[in-house]
Amino acid sequence: MSGPNWRLGVDIGGTFTDVVLEGGGAQFSTKVLTTYAAPEKAILDGMGQVCAKAGITPQDISQIIHGTTLATNALIERRGAKTALITTEGFRDVIEMRTESRFEQYDLNLVLPEPLLPRQRRYTLKERIGADGKALIPLKKSDIETLADTLSEAGYESIAVGFLHSYLNPGHERMVRDVLADRLPGVMISLSSDVSPQMREYERFNTTVANAYIKPLMKSYLGRLEGRLKDAGADCPIFLMHSGGGIISLESAAEFPVRLVESGPAGGAVFAATLAARYGLNKVLSFDMGGTTAKICLIQNQTPKTARVFEVARSYRFKKGSGMPISIPVIDMVEIGAGGGSLAHVDGLRQIRVGPESASSEPGPACYGRGGTRPAVTDADLVLGKLDPANFAGGSILLHPEKSAAALRSELGDILEMNAETAAFGVAEVVDENMANAARVHAVENGEDLSEYTMIAFGGAAPLHAARLCEKLGVSRCLIPKGAGVGSAIGFLRAPFSFEANRSVYMRLSDFDNDTVRDLFAELAREATGFVRSCDADAPIEAEHKIYMRYAGQGWEIPVALSSEQAATPDAATYQHLFEADYARLFGRVVEGMDVEITVWSVNASTPKDIVQSAGSLAETGPAQASASRRLFDPAQAMATNAQVVRRDDMAPGQTLAGPAVITEAETSIIIPGSRRALMQADGTIDMEAKR
Repeated sequence: MSGPNWRLGVDIGGTFTDVVLEGGGAQFSTKVLTTYAAPEKAILDGMGQVCAKAGITPQDISQIIHGTTLATNALIERRGAKTALITTEGFRDVIEMRTESRFEQYDLNLVLPEPLLPRQRRYTLKERIGADGKALIPLKKSDIETLADTLSEAGYESIAVGFLHSYLNPGHERMVRDVLADRLPGVMISLSSDVSPQMREYERFNTTVANAYIKPLMKSYLGRLEGRLKDAGADCPIFLMHSGGGIISLESAAEFPVRLVESGPAGGAVFAATLAARYGLNKVLSFDMGGTTAKICLIQNQTPKTARVFEVARSYRFKKGSGMPISIPVIDMVEIGAGGGSLAHVDGLRQIRVGPESASSEPGPACYGRGGTRPAVTDADLVLGKLDPANFAGGSILLHPEKSAAALRSELGDILEMNAETAAFGVAEVVDENMANAARVHAVENGEDLSEYTMIAFGGAAPLHAARLCEKLGVSRCLIPKGAGVGSAIGFLRAPFSFEANRSVYMRLSDFDNDTVRDLFAELAREATGFVRSCDADAPIEAEHKIYMRYAGQGWEIPVALSSEQAATPDAATYQHLFEADYARLFGRVVEGMDVEITVWSVNASTPKDIVQSAGSLAETGPAQASASRRLFDPAQAMATNAQVVRRDDMAPGQTLAGPAVITEAETSIIIPGSRRALMQADGTIDMEAKR
């Protein structure tokens, strides 16, 4: 008789690596500090710990699903491979000219972020594909061979190829690939027609360059990880979480590592969407706060909002256009440098600032006792009584409150003439207000009122700050699920195998061609299905169809979802009706008499999502019994209070707990201020609401 089907979810974050093992209805988890020099070491350590808890060996694991920030960090820190870009003659400077817009209109000293590749690493070839996909200037093989010699002498490790309008006709790019593969066999090649076959040269070229830039690093890491796991006995399939909220094979991830840039946060959004489905919630604000960043995402109808472009490494907080655009399918979220490790300082105006610089895991916040001397958000939380110094990360890390207080005094208190607790209060309020502002901006951009939403909080630091964020945003209800401290890793185990194929084919509804549309959707479906089949050869596959539409002359599009029948039997009138309904919902009206155009076509193929059981209703059974009490600072009252302390494992379904209180567990603590009360749901979720 076979045993449980054990699956392992692993999320490498900027500070902690989260590991979750599931099988036979049981779940075991741990958090270990991320090992930057060799990230796979933390995975092996965590795997050993959860296997020991479950009483199994790594040989019993049947599947590993992994998400990582390594690709993101390599782009932010500019530590990728020596990379070259080959593009159309006359378009060498596209990635430096950007869109020629100013993301901060009134900054007279505005400095644009440097492109990923300097000018001397950008090369051109004489060729031209027209906007209709026809070759206007043929590409000569001799020109490619001459350039190949130049690239060989320069010693490039990776090459990005992006030609004008290659998303319509990839022939010239493939010709370059074939020649370079023959003459430069050890060099990795990324084609824009494969990586991001969409219109808008700046975004497409930048995405292809980013893919090429991190490809050697990620390919080496994934190969090394696979080998180390096999050596440890975990000789099983390894899959990667991608930015769109699905799972792809190790081989696909190594070929298109740019799709991994938001893999960890995407797992968190999937985790929140699963909980939203269980509780029948159609408007959810997902709040994920870890050691380095905080991520906020809107989830509507139990589905995370998606986008085609997002930015990495924004140089101006909340400013669109100040970062590096990546044009791939992605779960739409706002991410800011506000985590437990975010460092605080006093600026020139004597104001407390927090982040985006982080203490990470090396050396970590001052309280870790690993050499850090600057105060981080975790130091402020410790001084305010939110954390138990003897039970942090399940007791694996002993915290030092005296080091936190010393850091807060030296870096903030001595300058602003305040004690350590007041400085900690200032740090907590600043970081909470930063996150609240990010949520407000994201909601306004999407035309949403957050007071109608329920927050779902997870990540190691989110339960510490969620209630205060709810107070600031006017959100009355917050759910903190079981396993919240390792939520993204659990999300990996809930995600389907999926891949989204996109293609830019410009078409006005006045020139609508049914046969072209039908053939295009069929081609995209084959491409997307092929990627999913590389992960699971037998599972049924569902397809979601989407088109991006706008009025003629507008600069950007809105996504319009289609049913399978509407994609199989395309009709211009139907597409216009769907577009106008979505446009009116977003902007309040339609524009009469304007032609409508479609710019991008999309098919997302995925295996079916797991059926989620409804949480149902639960009657209250009485108050939970506190095991202790401790001093807790309540920022809404700007004063310290005496809070009950209850272990999460000691709370039974139906029990309630009125704030001020702290619910403790191995991977995080849940802060319940005086304005809130909590109910333990049947599935272990803490359901926190404003007191009536």
